[in-house]
Amino acid sequence: MKSIWINTLLSVGLVSAISFVGALALAFSGSKSKSRLLYLVSFSAGALLGDVFLHLLPEMSEQGLGVVEGTWLLGGILLFFILERFFHWQHSHEGEHEESVHSVVYLTQIGDSLHNFLDGLVIGASFLVSPALGFATTVAVIFHEIPQEIGNFAILIHGGWSTAKALWYNFLSALAAVLGAVIVLMFSNGNNSVTPMPLLALGASSFIYIALSDIVPMLQKETGSGRKSVIYITCFILGIGVMGGLLLLE
Repeated sequence: MKSIWINTLLSVGLVSAISFVGALALAFSGSKSKSRLLYLVSFSAGALLGDVFLHLLPEMSEQGLGVVEGTWLLGGILLFFILERFFHWQHSHEGEHEESVHSVVYLTQIGDSLHNFLDGLVIGASFLVSPALGFATTVAVIFHEIPQEIGNFAILIHGGWSTAKALWYNFLSALAAVLGAVIVLMFSNGNNSVTPMPLLALGASSFIYIALSDIVPMLQKETGSGRKSVIYITCFILGIGVMGGLLLLE
């Protein structure tokens, strides 16, 4: 059991460190370029939706999809709608502030933390089955996290956070993977069926809400040349494609 703890914690620690990839990517691409940020944001929207429809929902279907599961999905969307309205209400009562932050950054942080927590659950459960499955799952999660973290970091910057603040809070949300893994190892008795349906549903609903109610409308408001529109669409499709390609690792 000791080796399982060591392997699991090292793996989720590596996954958490992936949060710094977004900063590095933007540093080399020019973090001040609004257009490049929007390209990454568009990529993120595709990656989020690709994750939902190619990974999370198929995983839920294996456990059975019905009225209860549909209610969890709708409840998650309602929850994130309420959270966003709360952020809007709070901002309107604060008046003018030196740092105008779009509510999508908070929703992104919540959704990303939940997603990382789920990653931790999966990695911990995999190592309980076998070291080989644990390491294979870790590799799949890393490839899954790289495009997502780049897109998330771009959203945080575009939404109004400074680079340092976005980097710090993005790393904190990544540490949720450690929490998920620890919970699995502490409360599992060798059973690898530890990912509850409500968390899968909430993760899926949060990504759907963020992508379709915040990111896509944000991109639709952007005006410019037809070339930029083509690039936005291409990045969106590329985000979906990357998530589809990850199916080959499962």
